[in-house]
Amino acid sequence: MRIPIHVLKAGLSRYIAQAREGQAIEVTSHDKPVALIVGIPSASPSGVKRLLASGAAQWSGGKPTPKPAIKLGASGKAVSEMVLEDRG
Repeated sequence: MRIPIHVLKAGLSRYIAQAREGQAIEVTSHDKPVALIVGIPSASPSGVKRLLASGAAQWSGGKPTPKPAIKLGASGKAVSEMVLEDRG
């Protein structure tokens, strides 16, 4: 669709709605194209939202709860305790 700038200005909301629906609108000035208005496609969910939407992940809405520390060796110390000792 080709429209002159003055027509675009008079009916901007209508033309934006048409672009949103997928129609490309070529804006002209003195019968020469000066701009192209196209709608932005709706973004597909990404990252965690995509995993939740596909069913690959689940979330009950609550905060995660940590698992108990892993105990190693004869001392029965947690890995985090061993790391802290090594740093000291």
